[in-house]
Amino acid sequence: MLKGIDPVIGPDLLALLARMGHGDVLAVVDRNYPAHAAGVPVVELAVGLPRALEAVLSLMPVDAFQEHPVRHMLTDDGEDGPALADVRAVVDRAEGRPVGARGIDRHDFYPAARGCAGVIRTVEDRAYACVMVAKGVL
Repeated sequence: MLKGIDPVIGPDLLALLARMGHGDVLAVVDRNYPAHAAGVPVVELAVGLPRALEAVLSLMPVDAFQEHPVRHMLTDDGEDGPALADVRAVVDRAEGRPVGARGIDRHDFYPAARGCAGVIRTVEDRAYACVMVAKGVL
């Protein structure tokens, strides 16, 4: 056990976050996302997307040098996914500032995730509840 670390964060996730450097990207996805197909490390969390982001962002700063360090999956008709308002609230609160986010087509999200440092698969049941977050500096 370690002091001050959110209990949602287990040893595998802690190691993944510690290995990431500035500009590396982490995908946090819903339960329907084919996480293991990305070919990068996958950590399973038995919490919803907002709670997973809250835990991760308690340790990981969001990149302040990018205009849009958060990318979110769009629905097939190009609309924002149903979890986006929750994602924005968690990220902005964790950073204490408005953080830029932009939508990415579902079919472009999959290849982009292959370039991520890792994927966190949650038990989120809302469709299209998938985001990528770029790591910043302290």
